Amino acid sequence: MADRKAESLHSSIGLLGISAGSLLLAVHFYQLTRAAPLIPSTALGVLLLILSSILAYAGIRRSLRNTPLFLSLCLTISVFWCGYGVVFILGGQGVLNDTGDFRNALVPGLVTFTLALLIIAVVGFLCREVILAMIASAVSLASAHEVAMHYSTAFGSSAVACNYMIVCLVGGYFALGRILYFLTKEKITLPGTDLAKKKTHGQIQSTSGSMNHFAVTALILNMLSASVFGCRLLGVTGKLFIGQVPWLWAAGIYQTGICILAYRAMDVLMATFFGFTSILKFAGGYCLLYQIWQSEEPSFHTPFLVVFSILFVVLALFLTLKSPVDGLYLLFYVAYCIALACSPKGFFEGGPQGVDVAIFVASALMTLIHLYNANASTTIPTGKGAVRALLARSSFLKLREGADLHAPYLGYSKYADAEVLGYACSVLASFAITMTGDPQAPLATVVIPWVVVAGGILKFLGGSVAFARGKTLESSAFILYAVMWIIWGLTRYGGLYGTTRSFHAAVGIIAFMLFNVFIVFCTLFLNIAWFFYSLTFLLIAISFLLDAIHALPAGYDIAASLIFGLVSFYCFLSALFNSTFEGSYLPMGRPIVQLSGVGGGMTKCLHLPARKASSVKRIADILKNGGTCGIPTDTVYVLVAACNRPDAVEKAHHSKRQAQDRPMSLWISSLKQLEPAKHLFTPLLWDFMEAAWPSPISLVVPRGEWVDFLGMKDSAKYVGTPQSIAIRIPDCSVTTHLIDLVGPIVVTSANPTGEADTTHHNQVYAKLGDKVDAVLCDGPSPENIASTVVDCTKIDSGNIGFFRVGIIPKSQVLQILEQVQRKHTLGPSRGTYSTKGQEEHLDHSHAAHNGVGTAAVEGTVPPLSPKDSPENHTRL
Repeated sequence: MADRKAESLHSSIGLLGISAGSLLLAVHFYQLTRAAPLIPSTALGVLLLILSSILAYAGIRRSLRNTPLFLSLCLTISVFWCGYGVVFILGGQGVLNDTGDFRNALVPGLVTFTLALLIIAVVGFLCREVILAMIASAVSLASAHEVAMHYSTAFGSSAVACNYMIVCLVGGYFALGRILYFLTKEKITLPGTDLAKKKTHGQIQSTSGSMNHFAVTALILNMLSASVFGCRLLGVTGKLFIGQVPWLWAAGIYQTGICILAYRAMDVLMATFFGFTSILKFAGGYCLLYQIWQSEEPSFHTPFLVVFSILFVVLALFLTLKSPVDGLYLLFYVAYCIALACSPKGFFEGGPQGVDVAIFVASALMTLIHLYNANASTTIPTGKGAVRALLARSSFLKLREGADLHAPYLGYSKYADAEVLGYACSVLASFAITMTGDPQAPLATVVIPWVVVAGGILKFLGGSVAFARGKTLESSAFILYAVMWIIWGLTRYGGLYGTTRSFHAAVGIIAFMLFNVFIVFCTLFLNIAWFFYSLTFLLIAISFLLDAIHALPAGYDIAASLIFGLVSFYCFLSALFNSTFEGSYLPMGRPIVQLSGVGGGMTKCLHLPARKASSVKRIADILKNGGTCGIPTDTVYVLVAACNRPDAVEKAHHSKRQAQDRPMSLWISSLKQLEPAKHLFTPLLWDFMEAAWPSPISLVVPRGEWVDFLGMKDSAKYVGTPQSIAIRIPDCSVTTHLIDLVGPIVVTSANPTGEADTTHHNQVYAKLGDKVDAVLCDGPSPENIASTVVDCTKIDSGNIGFFRVGIIPKSQVLQILEQVQRKHTLGPSRGTYSTKGQEEHLDHSHAAHNGVGTAAVEGTVPPLSPKDSPENHTRL
């Protein structure tokens, strides 16, 4: 119910935001003929920017739960109003002064969104999303009327305002429906306003990660950037100038965001493609902005564009395995990079602009295909799975599939691996700086977008995603290199110091080199490829240093850049192959220096997310087959083995060098698992266990024949002492569910004896190395204090002791015992206590956060101390 209300809230925010923006634009166009506008252009632009950010928030928050059509509509109008608003701001500030400037600035964006919103409207009507289709069609008609208005006086602004008023009316209808829905407590629902409805088959696919619904918006962004240059070739606009930069850079910014969201959708290949296209968008905006400083167009670096086209070819080949249509679409960008390489003036020449027209048409068709397939029950064939079926017959190449396709290094992550993009950006940045440039005119050659955007911004993005996936060293290197590329790119190719050289720049580069030396040292323990990757970047940093002190030998910087670029290209191919195919066709190599523990071996144990029921089932299967696993609990992480697998119990004992005075304990999920041996427990002890559990209270009970019911056989000597065994039911749903699947388990701390408790799943592998078969990951432990261990061996005589006071204080344990004893005093037999009455005593047995006790080892019974000897037991 809470999820339905949250979905409804985000839908309401999105549609009402569209209505609010439409009302502003309706007012603007109705009073357009007045001498003094009611809403100044600058104010209108700022308001549109605010509404575009609200729409982006509503679309993204809603996207993972419901219809992709709503996502596409919100993000498309958000991009539209973002670029539209900046153009209005430029007009209000007097930047667009020349005749026709305002028209030349607006028309490329209006043409793009007229067609894009029309596609959304058609798919919406076909899929019976009437409200969304009406909004999309009205905004599309408004944009088309505005384009006609700029080219013919026969079209007035009233037609544009009327279309925006339709959007306002639809929004008002929706608002009325939502008000009635909440006031009547869901009894009255106007048709089309219950947007928190049950998911359809296509929407369920989105949550499983099988379809990337963000691709539709990214394709529309490709249409937008292509429209800017295509309209110039077709004569729709008169020139390329600064007024069109808002469309290009808005597309670049949103495309970078879509790249991140594609990683969230576990789509590595499309995310990499979106990253590549964002670079081209930023470069196009830079070229138009360059005309502010110089009247002529900037020139392009041919080797860089050739390398860029090669990266697109490789990416297209791998994307063909997923969808041949998407792979063919990428070939348009291969042609685009080749056209740019063959044109000295790049974006300003007819060849690249002709490819832009082709990209616009192809992107529109791909938008229709992706959007229809994401929303309709029937799909347009794209050849998905055709190449995969052919490779299935091959014994040499086998595609990686299944739940472990995007398994992170440690724990679980909400993002796919971004190393492919990180290595590709290193290739692009290294080949971009092979262009030395003219110190007198450093901006004349397009280098800054390639170095700053590719080597800096996108590499920083890759480092952030790597950190989220547990790759601390790789993320640190990516982020360090990103900062270096940004600073050096702006300094060297931005003309910040010209022909002079600065001692301070040299000091800064030396500081970066020291950090990189540390990374090179750490990569000795990672793999060979990363060692050479970090070492060759050190050659790049040395060339920066020599250039800063004016001592750079001729050709050294180009040689260092080429070496680093080739190493990065190998890492790029290796990451693509290893993420697509099973086996190591292009291996990254073994660690140069072997260590025990983290990274010590090439075989790493499974790390499964505790939030998934399938993960708990896999852990249960491993335990049933004689494995040992690290799992989360209501206190700290523990190492467990199934009681009915004596070999696993012995393995758990030896894997952590268990001390004889720290015996392992026994955990169950409910007393029903001990029901066959119930007659072997005293009535008072049995009732005390019922009242105390589930909770972080371990009860040390006398050892007896009941142990034989657990099937431990000879391995029972490792559990407890010859006189007693510690047993408890954890207050953790994941742990108890696992015990329900496996049966009683033997528990010990997930760390070598004598070390501190393990409070994170990463520490389990760090402390026990590859001695465990799997780890159930749940992030940091809820508590850093272990359980309270109570001695119940003499409970029938009224005596209990405390081996360890942990998270539950003594007073609370004594209170539970007192209530149980009182019932035994009042009742003639223990048969008078009902299950419901026993459950009422569990309320105060849950974890009490008082901070009392020491961080002792969980899952083990501490040795007796004089303080906790039987003579010092508490008698009631």
